[in-house]
This record gives sequence, structure tokens and C-alpha cells, in this order.
Amino acid sequence: MLPMTSILQQIQCPADLRGLSDRQIGQLAAEIRQYMIDTVSRTGGHLAPNLGVVELTIAIHLALDCPRDKVIWDVGHQSYVHKLLTGRHGVFSSLRQQGGISGFPRPEESPYDCFATGHSSTSISAALGMARARDLAGDDYTVLAVIGDGSFASGMAFEAMNDAGHADTPLIVILNDNEMSISRSVGGLASYLGSVRANPWRRQLRSRAQQAVLRIPVIGRALRALGHSIKRSVKSLILRGMLFEELGFMYIGPIDGHNVRAVRRAIEDARQAGGPVLIHVITRKGLGYAPAEANPARFHGTGPFDVRTGEAAPDERKSFTSHFSDFMVRAGAADHRVVAITAAMADGTGLRAFSQRFPDRFFDVGIAEQHAVTMAAGMAVGGRRPVVAVYSTFLQRAYDQALHDVALGRLPVVFAIDRAGIVGEDGYTHQGSFDVAFMRHIPGMTVMAPKDEAELYGMLQAALEHQAPCAVRYPRSAAPGAGVQYPTDPVEMGRAEVMRDGRHCAIFALGPMVYPALEAGRILSARGVSCAVVNARFVKPLDTGLLTQYASSTGTIITCEDAALPGGLGSAVLEALSDAGMSDVRVVRLGIPDRFIEHGRRDDMLAQLGLDSRGIAASVLRALSERTGAKGSGGGVHVSTV
Repeated sequence: MLPMTSILQQIQCPADLRGLSDRQIGQLAAEIRQYMIDTVSRTGGHLAPNLGVVELTIAIHLALDCPRDKVIWDVGHQSYVHKLLTGRHGVFSSLRQQGGISGFPRPEESPYDCFATGHSSTSISAALGMARARDLAGDDYTVLAVIGDGSFASGMAFEAMNDAGHADTPLIVILNDNEMSISRSVGGLASYLGSVRANPWRRQLRSRAQQAVLRIPVIGRALRALGHSIKRSVKSLILRGMLFEELGFMYIGPIDGHNVRAVRRAIEDARQAGGPVLIHVITRKGLGYAPAEANPARFHGTGPFDVRTGEAAPDERKSFTSHFSDFMVRAGAADHRVVAITAAMADGTGLRAFSQRFPDRFFDVGIAEQHAVTMAAGMAVGGRRPVVAVYSTFLQRAYDQALHDVALGRLPVVFAIDRAGIVGEDGYTHQGSFDVAFMRHIPGMTVMAPKDEAELYGMLQAALEHQAPCAVRYPRSAAPGAGVQYPTDPVEMGRAEVMRDGRHCAIFALGPMVYPALEAGRILSARGVSCAVVNARFVKPLDTGLLTQYASSTGTIITCEDAALPGGLGSAVLEALSDAGMSDVRVVRLGIPDRFIEHGRRDDMLAQLGLDSRGIAASVLRALSERTGAKGSGGGVHVSTV
């Protein structure tokens, strides 16, 4: 909680910043940093990105008149400071909690959040759209996009820059260059931006320029005294001449992003330019908190931690991601054809260990999921066994590539889909709800989900041995089970697993829903209901033999999945029963409804959606009650409430 004497406590809107002195601005920045550290240590969240943009955000709100002027935060995970300065510091302690404020911009949350963001590289496109809408309306407000160096390397950002540059409409883009995306920025643009500081060619050019100046008669040595200015000029020349001004943008920078006065002045200058302007600022991710400065990747997105040490609370249970990491190292050692691909998420997807063990077979392509998938297709054609590790929400970007470039050629690419299902606190931009639906209908694609770590190993091994594309989806959670015995046998393709037999109904559960379904089966048994529980394992190919067997013997099938209901396992079951001429079977589909899911703890969200054991049992009882009622008394099933 903030003390009443704090400067931040007095900031109810950005206009309140304008009466502050430079000293007070400095104090405000320190208060913001400490408040964010204290809050995120309890709630978890994106700490390092926000610590790096404190002064930048203050300068933006000093220079602009928001919400009339529009600010679009690329990705949006660095919007905490923005939220604190726009009247939300009183509710900031609810960050990422159910019913609290989002960790990303939400127009529903505040008029200062003009555009919902959560995925990278969208800000310039959205800003250009707003600027064009403004021009068509005859208005004159400022539109400003803030984008990081990692996001800027994405193809979509360049498409937008190319369009905006020749459109000649007033637009400001702030390139926040912190040399650090989630994983270290890679690729040509990252190297290019790094040249501002370290490129040997640049150093040689600077040296030659200085030598040339010294050879000028009479005034050479005097001009040498302007070396600092020459340094800036060379830097500016390289940047402007080689990229930004060729794209049609006026270039300003590089500027110290932690100098409020300098950034504010640059924005005010850009507003007067009358066309597209790029402001290049240099910031330090994690600034103000030593553990985050030392390890910005660790604090990019963090769970709760000890403020004094920066250490997270230990979790004795290994996550699915950790088990995937172990598998990849073993698979890489066993088969030299195995290669690993990530889109700037080496740590998040668990590929860091593989990259250290097999650096020549690890490829981080930067924030470029489309490129990652098509490159994987090319590597498969070349005889490799590529594994693309990607979050479910980010795989959405590469849908066309998965369909057209991988599946069309029936290429053996493995999609390791992390953060599938309910992700939790990151909210509706990051929930992994849709991968089953958009992967299931792709011809030749196998889609499967493990119930525990042993099955994860078996599915990944089966996928590597399969001569066609495969998707293995798993959640952001600890993996249940008693451990993995090596070597792990591959899971038989298309074969489900009966976990519990039953006479009255059958639950077909997918992945992490299997164990809650088993517990629901025990709850139901205590109430006189004999409920079979089947580990579906596969959404495609579905085990239609086992499905029709239980459909025929029980007459009631319940599907349970942590995926979107439209197009999910339940849809696949309905299609299979229809094809088999069994349309009279009662089918109840449990899963993620046809809406975007808000933020909160994963377990709480699953319970709210009826996807915990009690919720599943209650749904089964309702279904049996409805069936009994439809048939009249004497149905033979005793039904009671949970």
C-alpha cells in the first residue's frame, strides 16, 4: 500500500504530472519502481520490462494529452507504469488476480487503454489504422506506438513501417531498444541496432572520420574537440541512411530512455514533424532492482518471489515444460536428426538445456512464428526431425504455415504446444484455448494431449517416429504422476486408454482433464453412479472403436477438455457418432465456452468453468437426470446432487 505522502498517491491522471519538478519526477520514478516490485512479488507478473520503461512512460504522459491522444503498447506487458499513472494505483494490488486489473492494456478497464494488446508486433499497424481514421474524421490528436527491439524484428512490424512510411500521415513510433526480448534478441535487426554501440565496422568508420577531420588544414584539431558530436552524427547517419529514413520515417535518436526531459522533448519535436517519425530510445530492462538487472529473462514474466533475494518459492513438482526439456535433451542425444526451434522463447518453452547441449541444432528465430514453422518444414525436407516449441496462443500466428507449408507436404514436424488450455493470470490474450480447434481440421495432422509426464514422453517419442505432422499440447502446470521410467515406450497412435470402467455413462477426458475426471468418477461412484473414465489421448485420430463401444453400452458420453468447445474433442465425438449412425446417444460437452476467458489462478478458472472434479461430477449427474427424466421412471440410475 502506498503512503499518503507519496507522490504517486497524488497522481490521479497524467495531467497531474505537469506540476512536478525534476526532483519530484525522480522521486516518482523511484516510488513506481518500488511499488511494482512489492506488488509483483505477491501477484507475479512482467517485472523487468516495466522497470525498464518507468521514465519513458512518464515522459510520454508529460508530452501527450491522453486519453485524447492515443498510446498503443506493443505486447502490452510493459503497461504497468501506464496503469499507475492513469488512475489505477489504488487497485494495482489486484494485478492479474481474478476480478482485478489485467496485466495488459484493456479498453474495458480504462479509456487510457485505447487498444487491447497481448501479442507482439501489432502496435504500429494498429497505430497507423487509428491515425488514418483520425485523418478521415478531420481530427488532429497524436497517435503513438511503443514497440521493443524484439517485437520490431517481426515481419508484421516491417509491413506496417513500410506502409506508414509512404502514407505520410502523422504518426510516432518509439523504438524501445533494451537489447533484450524474452530471450536475447536475434537476427539482422538486433545486430543492426547493436551496431549503434558495438559494431566494429561502425568503430572503423568513426575512426576514419576522425582521421579525415584531423587532416583538414588549420581547423582539423579544433574540429576534433567536437568528437562527441561526430560520434552522434556517425551513429545517426548509419541508422537514418540504412533503414528508417529509407522507409519514409524521420529518425530521432538514439536517446537515453531514462532521461525524462530528453524523451519528452523528442516526442514534442516529433509532434511538430507532420509525418511519420521514429524515436529510438535506449533503456535498461530491470533497472532499479538488482536481481532483475542481473537476470532480466528470469524476471520478464515471474511468479511470486522474495523481494530481498529475488528467489521464487520452490516448487517440488516439475512442470510439463520441465519434462519436455528433459525429453528433448535425451532425444537429441539419441538421434542426431532432432533439431529444436523456438521463436524467442528458449527459456519459456524449456529449450535452454537443449541449446546448451546441442548449440548447432538449436535455432532461435526471434519473434517470428510464421518463419519458424516454415523453416521447420524446410528442415524436415532436408532429413531433420524438427521440433517447434511454441506457446498455444502464439501458434495462432502460424496457422497458415502449419496448414500450407507443413501439412500439405505431410512433413514430419512436431509441434510442442506449451501453455495449452487455461494459462491463468495472463488472461484472455494468452489463454491457450484454440489450438485443438484449428489444428484438428488440418488434413494429416495428429493432435494429442498427455495426462502426465510419462505420457508426455511417450507422445513426444511417438511424434518423432511418425512420418507426418504431429501436435502435442500440454498445460502451464505441474505434471501429475510418479515419474518417468526410461526408456519410455511410444504411445500407440489413435489408441485411447480406459482408466475406469462403468455401466451408466462414460467420460472421455483429454490431457490434464483425465485426473479430475477420475476423481469425478469416484465422487459419482459414492452416489451410485457407475461412470467409465477414458483417457482420450487423441483428438485426431479419435479412437472411434472405443467411443462407439461405450456409446452403445451406456447411451451417455461426457467429453471433458481444457480447450474451446467449438471444434474441440466434444465436436470430434459428435461427428464420429453421427458418422456411425448413433445420433441418439446423449453427448455432454465440457470445456472452454465460446468466449474469451479472463485472468485469474488456473485452478480457480477451471473450477469456475466446471472443469474441476466436483464440476465434472455435477455435469454428469445433470446429464443422467435429464436422460432419466426423458425416459421416465425406472431408468435404473439413481441420481443425487453433488
